[in-house]
Amino acid sequence: MAKRYGSFEALRGVSLSIGQGEFFGLLGPNGAGKTTLISIVAGLVRATSGEVSVMGHDVVRGFRAARSALGVVPQELVFDPFFTVRETLRITSGYYGIRRNDDWIDEVLGNLDLASKAEVNMRALSGGMKRRVLVAQALVHRPPVIVLDEPTAGVDVELRQTLWQFIRRLNADGHTIVLTTHYLEEAQELCDRIAMLKHGAVVALDRTSSLLRRFAAGRLQLRLAGAPLPAVLEPLRIVEAAAAPEAAAASETARQPAGGARVGLRIDDVGEVEAILATLREAGCRVEEMELAHTDLEDVFVRVMKETR
Repeated sequence: MAKRYGSFEALRGVSLSIGQGEFFGLLGPNGAGKTTLISIVAGLVRATSGEVSVMGHDVVRGFRAARSALGVVPQELVFDPFFTVRETLRITSGYYGIRRNDDWIDEVLGNLDLASKAEVNMRALSGGMKRRVLVAQALVHRPPVIVLDEPTAGVDVELRQTLWQFIRRLNADGHTIVLTTHYLEEAQELCDRIAMLKHGAVVALDRTSSLLRRFAAGRLQLRLAGAPLPAVLEPLRIVEAAAAPEAAAASETARQPAGGARVGLRIDDVGEVEAILATLREAGCRVEEMELAHTDLEDVFVRVMKETR
């Protein structure tokens, strides 16, 4: 599948098959094509070439069945300010031709901790509560496939825990879940398989456990003083995903000897630690803190993004 806007390729050669009942992660930096892909699946955007189907229904030729099989939680807070929460969910049910849906609406409201807000006007809700209603709207017709596009961005810990408890239950009941998130610890904990996108192409696709094994390096976290990190160790430096746009500036700052600079180094074997410490001692570095951690999905993500073009 591909999507072009003039000469710009938003998606190029994307080919994915997500099994029924999977918990699937779709990861990538901003601009990688995740939202474009979701918009094509949801029927909001048409692919330039290729085909997309949901539960066997083509999103163009069989759009009614495809839409009914899909529930999407968008990134943006979109709501109608003239209705209460319950009225909003009843109207959404009506879009799918579902009548007398109050029993399921009550269950969704209860599981998302919205029961006390059922008769409150949407305008009066906080941002976090509005996001819960978006989740409820996506679930109100009990779709077999649920797409969550950054569902916990900017929300409190309570909502994240409540949401994932409910989504896990739906997944256990057979619902397919597709998740995009910048919280990589969520993806690592929740997703069975993961696809990573970069510049509109899939650059990694595997089971989460396999990705972690493939990049089975550890992390040596240090706080150094007395001298900058030796240049010979610079290739081992781990650049945090959140700090990638400022990687060059951060690298230069961390090399300065003042005040105990923190640095993370990638290691492929615990036996490398001794050699690293010897190199630091020879360079005049004083190790004030040291921690050895296992590879996590953030480490994998940074390496994949760095190693692919």
